[in-house]
Amino acid sequence: MRQGRRDGFREFAAGRSEHLYRSACLLASGDTHLAEDLVQETLGRMYLHWGRISRVDNPAAYAQTVLVRAYLTHRRRRSAGERPVGEFPDTGVVAGGGDPALRMTLLQALGRLAPKDRAVLVLRYWEDRSVEETADAMNASSAAVRTRTSRALARLREQLGGSLTAFAEL
Repeated sequence: MRQGRRDGFREFAAGRSEHLYRSACLLASGDTHLAEDLVQETLGRMYLHWGRISRVDNPAAYAQTVLVRAYLTHRRRRSAGERPVGEFPDTGVVAGGGDPALRMTLLQALGRLAPKDRAVLVLRYWEDRSVEETADAMNASSAAVRTRTSRALARLREQLGGSLTAFAEL
């Protein structure tokens, strides 16, 4: 029985790791090392309780919730203010073509948002979650998610100013 659970978890982890990593990169504003740590922490927590989690209707959504909560917990820690220096690696965060300059601009703008603002935007627009799912993942009310989303988008627009329009016209 234990071997079956382990195999089930290995299959789940292999199938979801890449998606979790992309989401973690967005939450971490392109900090790939932090993203790897968040995915590892998420999968570790999932493994500890896999017997119960595997019976959940949607373990993938549960994993995303664990990832967001791990990220928010990390941001609350005193040491979370440390930021690595240097340039982003040449590898893209998002698979597929796209404009690298636009991607970098958006990642930098996301990085300047408060952690909860960043989390709500990633969940709502990258993960395409409903307000209710986002509220559940963030331990907040639906009204709080709607308010935070609106304010976070306004802050993001302020930061981007005309630069996003310049990229869109290219």
